[in-house]
Amino acid sequence: MERGMNNGQSLWHSQSPKTPTTMLDRALSSRRPHSDADLSASGESGTDESKTKRPHIYLLASNFLSRIGHQWWPCLILALLFLVLLFLISVAFHSHSFVCISRFDPAARIGFFGLDGLESDFGALGVPWCRSKHGKEVEWTSKDLLKGLEEFVPIYETRPIKNNMYGMGFDHSFGLWFMARWLKPDLMIESGAFKGHSTWVLRQAMPDTPMISLTPRHPEKYLRKGPAYVDGNCTYFAGKDFVDFGSVDWKSVLRKHGITDLSRVIVFFDDHQNELKRLKQALKAGFRHLIFEDNYDTGTGDHYSLRQICDQSYIRGGGHSCFKDSDEARMRSKRKKFWEKAVDTEELCGPGETWWGVKGEMRDDFNHTNTPISYNQHFQNSRYVESILDVYWELPPVAGPSLTHQSRYDPARATPPIVADGKHRLFQRIGLGRLDKSVFNGYTQMVYLEISKPGS
Repeated sequence: MERGMNNGQSLWHSQSPKTPTTMLDRALSSRRPHSDADLSASGESGTDESKTKRPHIYLLASNFLSRIGHQWWPCLILALLFLVLLFLISVAFHSHSFVCISRFDPAARIGFFGLDGLESDFGALGVPWCRSKHGKEVEWTSKDLLKGLEEFVPIYETRPIKNNMYGMGFDHSFGLWFMARWLKPDLMIESGAFKGHSTWVLRQAMPDTPMISLTPRHPEKYLRKGPAYVDGNCTYFAGKDFVDFGSVDWKSVLRKHGITDLSRVIVFFDDHQNELKRLKQALKAGFRHLIFEDNYDTGTGDHYSLRQICDQSYIRGGGHSCFKDSDEARMRSKRKKFWEKAVDTEELCGPGETWWGVKGEMRDDFNHTNTPISYNQHFQNSRYVESILDVYWELPPVAGPSLTHQSRYDPARATPPIVADGKHRLFQRIGLGRLDKSVFNGYTQMVYLEISKPGS
């Protein structure tokens, strides 16, 4: 105890000044760093905990910033400004109220779905593909389509009807031209001609092949108000001479045209009639190659289509849920904000969760006749189509929406386009960039069928 007291006295005396200490001396002493000599003279050893333990981390950080602050502050300010800019861009893309652009604008879609969302969107909600009897496919390839597209653009630019409102746009015009040229028929029949644009397209594909056109109003009637097309090598059943496709005496008509092989005939339907009805009429007459212009998706359109018929739960990409909290419902609601023809669950489903056709109805004749059908009837219609179907092929969109700026059809219910999103140079090289964007807004899954009697 006495030894401890002596050590305590020694330490106390060494720290006590020998002369009176003024306020100025104390201030200077506190600001002057201690040297090793000072420590030795004061008797302080290296084992003193208050001198050996590391300073707190925030003191080190504060000391570091105080030393380099004059060099790094500009960089820190720039970094903060960059982060603020990123935040503003994110808000702009994800808030429709923040940016004054159309919800159907491509920039809005990119901001909502991401830069890679457009290409990956195709088929996201399923693409019901009618099953054929033997799994046969079309002969042409994507390369053939691309080559044909490059050839067709300058032809399309010479069309007589520049503004074909309520008629075919570019996508289906190309599809009709391409298939007619590939199949090289001996006779071309069209049901529904409107102003004659489809007649003109068929003529560009096959300059010397005879045609038959069935249309309630003769295209020449439209010439009084504006552009139209009347073909000199076409037999018209129009106006007073109009006969519906299902009522034509095809044996007599084909005999007059010297046609004996009906596999050398193509029939193009753009008449907005129940496609199941037309399919049965064509099969009865013996036709094998059919093209339907408006192959409407489930829940849309003014007539029962092949796409609707084959939208079945047992088919890949087919069938739907009317459950409002399902993943499909959430996805449909999301997409409805960006695509005019997208269908949300509320629009898709009718009373009793009837989603097939259009809310459980089989539409016909420009939506003038609607017949409710049960799911069992809808299922049997699909099985019948499969029994006579040799080939089923839907025309892809000619190009992705980021290129065409189309805002109508929903890519989530379509096959990938011929010219994929992002292929801007190819889009321009083919000449598609020269066309007005409005011509790309008429895509409705044009479809080609090859049919034969059941069991064949």
